[in-house]
Amino acid sequence: MSAGRTTVGLWAALRRETAFLMRDRAVWAWWGLVLCLSVLAVTAGLAEVRQQKATIARLVEADLQDRSAVLKAQKDWGGAAYYSFHLTVDPPSDFAFAALGRRDDAAWKHRVRMLALEGQIHERDAGHPVLALIGRFDFAFFAAFVLPLVLIVLLHDLRASERVAGRHDLLVATAGGAARLWHMRAALRAGGVFVAAALPLLVAGGVSGTAAPSLLAAGGLLLVYLLFWTLLCAGLAAWRQTGEVILAVLVALWILLGVVLPGAGRMAIDRAVPVPSGADIIMAQREAVNDAWDLPKTTTMAAFVERHPQWADFTAMQRPFEWKWYFAFQQVGDQKAQALSEAYAAGRQQRDRLAGWLAWVAPPVLLERSLQALAGTDVPATLAYEARVRAFHAELRNFYYPMLFRNEPFDPAALEGLPQFPGTAAGD
Repeated sequence: MSAGRTTVGLWAALRRETAFLMRDRAVWAWWGLVLCLSVLAVTAGLAEVRQQKATIARLVEADLQDRSAVLKAQKDWGGAAYYSFHLTVDPPSDFAFAALGRRDDAAWKHRVRMLALEGQIHERDAGHPVLALIGRFDFAFFAAFVLPLVLIVLLHDLRASERVAGRHDLLVATAGGAARLWHMRAALRAGGVFVAAALPLLVAGGVSGTAAPSLLAAGGLLLVYLLFWTLLCAGLAAWRQTGEVILAVLVALWILLGVVLPGAGRMAIDRAVPVPSGADIIMAQREAVNDAWDLPKTTTMAAFVERHPQWADFTAMQRPFEWKWYFAFQQVGDQKAQALSEAYAAGRQQRDRLAGWLAWVAPPVLLERSLQALAGTDVPATLAYEARVRAFHAELRNFYYPMLFRNEPFDPAALEGLPQFPGTAAGD
């Protein structure tokens, strides 16, 4: 009977608090603001992803037409390899609209030729200077940094306002327990924030065709994150201080966790893990390529054969210029920049790994990184795309090298077998 009375009392308290909350226009205003900002965030993300997909589709068509026209005009294998470009792309995932991540500052498309690759892979379009400064307003940023502020505003004076109004003791006595009352109020307010934030995300996920597991994982991450801030806010709201003092402390905690710790951590990580710049890699590769024109051809071929011994018997030069020598010193340029390139990739991996550890003490960053991982827009996804570009470039070289080094007769029909980067072939 005691358990039954407890259950009845709990439902009665829940109905009473719900009815009270429904009459609170300020709470409704904040829920409405959250809904509007969530809609804005996912709409902006969907528009950006739609634009990127349209750009890729347009480039794929133009790339096929351009290469077809170029190859028709060629008379030898070297000209075909030199003049033809090949598009490589990293299409956005179906959940990328929620967390655009590194797609704002890392290249997701290239047009590469069978020349030295490092000078091509580290070139990228100039980004928008404002986005580079403040970042893009996507759902991940909104959830990680804006929602905690809303919860702070809604929950900081749960008890303080009732003390000021002189209703605190009466409410506790009526509710039959302080813990039940305040926990219920905090849960209802935070639950409304969760619904208002998650609903547009679910709708946008349906529009984008996001897989259900990804949406469920994102919803779970958001729920856990809001629970953390709800417990923090509700816990400090029990402090017997004025609402202004509690608000100041919570805002200070938000600044510490969302701004100070990530900023200081990033500076410490950058100092601890030095990384060469892409410009250094491009310069090293281009200097090696330019110097090759003045070196003895035997020197270039010897360096090339070290990595490609299968062509050791085909390096003899019959004329002052031959395409096989030209592409050999392009490859040697990449070989001389390889150490810098590997250090660049390893440094970014190490920095990202340390940032992942740091995120465990900075929940806003942890949520943002988690959503980016779900969306495939984090640093590992960027490095994976670069690896695919390098693998494709190796396929191009493996296609042309037998024709170039064996001096095989030019056969335009054989160009139908040119490698195609995934997602850029006709009909993809």
